[in-house]
Amino acid sequence: MIDPKTKREQVPEEFTWDLSDIFPSDEAWYAECEALKEMPARIAAFRGILGRSAEDLLAFFRLEDELELRLSALFNYAQRKADQDQGNARYQDMSGKAMGAYVAASSAGAFSTPEIMAIDEDTLNLFYVAQPALEEYRRSLYQIRRRAAHVLSPEEEKLLAAAGEMARTPDQIGSIFRNAELSFPDVTDAKGEKHALTGGSFVPLLESDDRVLRKNAFDAYYGRLGEFKNTIAATLDAQFRQLRFFAGARRYGSTLEASLDRTEVPVEVYTNLIEAVHSNLDKMYRYVALRKKLLGLDELHMYDVYTPIVSDAARKIDFEEAKATVLEALSVLGEDYTALLREGFANRWIDVYENEGKRGGAYSAGDRPHPYVLLNHKDTLDSMFTLAHEMGHALHTYHSVKHQPVSTSDYVIFVAEVASTCNEVLLVRYLLSKTEDKKERAYLINHFLDSFKGSVYRQTMFAEFELMMGRMSESGQTLTAELLSEKYHELNKLYFGPDMVSDEGIALEWARIPHFFYNYYVFQYATGFSAAVAIADRILTEGAPAVADYKRFLSGGSSTDPISLLKIAGVDMSSPAPVNAALRVFNELLDELEEACFDK
Repeated sequence: MIDPKTKREQVPEEFTWDLSDIFPSDEAWYAECEALKEMPARIAAFRGILGRSAEDLLAFFRLEDELELRLSALFNYAQRKADQDQGNARYQDMSGKAMGAYVAASSAGAFSTPEIMAIDEDTLNLFYVAQPALEEYRRSLYQIRRRAAHVLSPEEEKLLAAAGEMARTPDQIGSIFRNAELSFPDVTDAKGEKHALTGGSFVPLLESDDRVLRKNAFDAYYGRLGEFKNTIAATLDAQFRQLRFFAGARRYGSTLEASLDRTEVPVEVYTNLIEAVHSNLDKMYRYVALRKKLLGLDELHMYDVYTPIVSDAARKIDFEEAKATVLEALSVLGEDYTALLREGFANRWIDVYENEGKRGGAYSAGDRPHPYVLLNHKDTLDSMFTLAHEMGHALHTYHSVKHQPVSTSDYVIFVAEVASTCNEVLLVRYLLSKTEDKKERAYLINHFLDSFKGSVYRQTMFAEFELMMGRMSESGQTLTAELLSEKYHELNKLYFGPDMVSDEGIALEWARIPHFFYNYYVFQYATGFSAAVAIADRILTEGAPAVADYKRFLSGGSSTDPISLLKIAGVDMSSPAPVNAALRVFNELLDELEEACFDK
C-alpha cells in the first residue's frame, strides 16, 4: 500500500493503468480531438437520404460505428486521466473537450432518428433483402423505431442533443467537489493516534475494531458534509430538474419511466423490487439484532455496521495475495476466463492505490483495446472482493466487445452488475470451502452478509430514496437539504429497524452517494445481486453446462433485451422469484452465522 496523500506523479508505475494502449501521448489525443472536428460534416451529409436506399442506410450505420469507436477512445483516455487526479486542470479540460466533440456529433446526427422512424416497414424489409449486411443493425433499428412515441422532430432532436453537455453539469460539479475539493480533518483512535480521513478511507476506518475511531470518523465525515449540505442538495435538485426536462420533452410519464425505457426494463421490475424487500425486512431486522448481540453492544449505532463481527479473524491481504486468490476462486469459469484475468493483472489494466486527488471508489470503464479498472486498494478482505467485482465488469465488457459488432457490444446497465456480483459469490463460496474454522467461517459469512445487505437491502433503500426524489421533484418540490435529510432519516429507520440507533449524521448519507447522479442506477445492484446468486449457485452445482450458458450471457452485449439475456443464464428477472430466493439465502446464512458463533 501507499500513503493515500501521495502525489500522483510519485505512485510507482506498476500500480497505475497504462493509458498508452489508447493513445501514446496527450499530444496524440489532442490530434485526434482536432481530427474529430470533421465528423459533424460527414454525418450531416446523410441528412435527408437515410430512407433513399439500403446502401445509404448501411453507410450511415458504418459511419456511426466509426464515430462510436473514436469518441469512445477520446472519452476513455480523457476521463481516466481526469479520474487519476481530479485536481489536474489539464485533464478536466480534456474531459470537457471530449464532451464537446460528442455533443457536436450528436447535434449533427439529430436528424437520423426521425428519418429512420419515417421509413415504412415494407421498405425497411426490402432494404434487408437488398443489402444483407444491414442485418447487423437490425437490433439497432428496432431500438430506434420501438420508441416512436418519444421521438421528436429533427429540429427538436438537435436541440435536445445540444442540451446534453449542460445536462452533465450536476454530476460533474458533484464529482469534482467530492473528489478534488472536499477534505476532512484527521481523526483519532482510542489511543489518541491520528488517522487520515478521506473519501476512500472512510469505510475502512468504519471497519476498525476501535469503536472510538469509528465514531470519530463517522462524526467528522458527516459533520464536514453538513457544512456543504445546501450546495450538495442544490446539485441533486439540478440533476432531477434536468431529468424532468428530458422526460417531459420526450413525453414520458415520469423520470423513472424515461430512464428504464432506454434499457427495455419494465417499471414494474423497479417497484416490485421495493415491494419484495419491504416484505422481507424482518430478515434485515434479524441481521441487525444479531450484529448487536455478537458485538456485545447495548446500543448499535450506524458507525457499527461495517466493523467485522469476528474482528480478530481479520487479516491483511495485500494486492498480490488478492490477485492470486481471485484467480483460484474463479477457476471454475475455465482457463480461458482466468487467462484474461492474468492478462489484465500483468498488463496494467488496473490503477491500484489511492493517491491525492484520485477519484474515490472503484469502477471498470472503457472497452477497446481492453477495459480499465480503478481501485483504491486497502489490503483488506473487502478490497479483495472489490477486485473480483470490478474484474467481473471488465471481463463482461471484454466478452461483449469480442463477440458482438460495435452496434450491440455495449450491454445495458440492468445486466451490468450481474457478472461483477457473480464473481463475488464465487469468491465467498471458494473461501468458505477452504476452511472449517468456526471463527474464520463466521468472519467470511459476516462479510458476505454485509455485502448482501449492502447490495440488496441498502441499494433498494437507495432506489426507494431516488424514487422519492424523482416524485418530489415531479410534484414541483425543491430538493432542499432539510427535505432530503428528513426523508432519508425516515427511510433509514424503516430499513434498519428497532435495534439500530439511526444517528443524526446518517440523515446526510444521501450527500455522499455519487450514484444518485446516475439516473435510477442503484436498483440494479439489488436485481443484479439476486441474479448473480442464482447464476453462481447454478455454476457450482451444474458445472460446464452452466458455465457455457453464463459465457453466452457475457457475450450477448445488447443483442437482445436484458430480461431475455438473463434467461440465457437461467434466471427470469421478470418474476420476483430471484429476489425472494436470494433473500432466503440471506436468512440461511444468518442461521449458519449463529451456528458458527454460538455452540448449540
